Amino acid sequence: MTPSAGTTNSPIKAGFWSHWFVSDYLVLGLTALLFCSFAPFTPGLASGETLLNILSFVLPLLIVAIGLTLVMISGGIDLSVTSIIALTSVVGAKIMTEQTGGSSVWLGVGAMLLLGAVLGAANGAIITLLRLPPFIVTLASMMFLSGFAVWFTQSKNIYNLPGPFLALGKQLPITIALCAALAICAHLLLRRTLYGRWLYATGQNATAAHISGVPTRSVVFSAYVCSGFCAAVASVILTGRLETGSPVLGREMLLDVIGATVVGGTSLFGGKGKITWTLFGVLFLTLLDNTLNLLSLSHFFITIVKGSVILLAAVLDATRQRFSGRDA
Repeated sequence: MTPSAGTTNSPIKAGFWSHWFVSDYLVLGLTALLFCSFAPFTPGLASGETLLNILSFVLPLLIVAIGLTLVMISGGIDLSVTSIIALTSVVGAKIMTEQTGGSSVWLGVGAMLLLGAVLGAANGAIITLLRLPPFIVTLASMMFLSGFAVWFTQSKNIYNLPGPFLALGKQLPITIALCAALAICAHLLLRRTLYGRWLYATGQNATAAHISGVPTRSVVFSAYVCSGFCAAVASVILTGRLETGSPVLGREMLLDVIGATVVGGTSLFGGKGKITWTLFGVLFLTLLDNTLNLLSLSHFFITIVKGSVILLAAVLDATRQRFSGRDA
């Protein structure tokens, strides 16, 4: 029986859409669609000033999300990243304002990065040695570090930071270079190294990976160290940009960091994720946030929309997994 003209192309169309649905560039395509759809109706969205503003929000968010991506690929979660941002901000600012001489900036920045890595290591050690759920450990860490940062400064901001330090946050080329370096290193780490294969294997099935000879505890531990370090790098940029060491710095970022990573396609169950996916997720969520703000919508409505998008991304990820399995 000869197929009719109306059904001849349907398998081709179905194949095209299913291929695009599971494509690595789905979220990037949705980002472009979002921009093209709202630009004609949103005053200033396509202006150079707005695009630079979006870029300035994307960079620190991406840096934190890079560390979180490594943790989520390993099968964990890190809710303490924003508290690490706040604590490293006030500690670094305290050192730089109390020290004199040209070395104060290096001492402050070094202390921030070291403290971020140490706090990440503490999370990783508790999770791996005591075998506690990452959600509970990092939730407790978030609450403790947040409270400690407020106590450390007595709820006061720290001002009068050195000019060279402020340039780290205000000079966009420096921020872009830092972000690009971290993203490239993390991408190569995941795609070209044995550690990257271990990380994916641990997230997919930690027991099977351990039996196969993967040092799963060390892999998970190092992922949290990287997450804490990335949060500290973002803290350097945000503190320099705001010219203030704040005990509540980054408090509003947690939803965006986790949301952007999930929207990008990194699985909450581990074993799946890419740095490019995280970049696309950060772009999409930041563009959505700025678009809704330019439309003068309330903060509560924006939060509702972003929460809905994150839930939709989780459903979309489950559906894409079914498509991938069926196509295979």
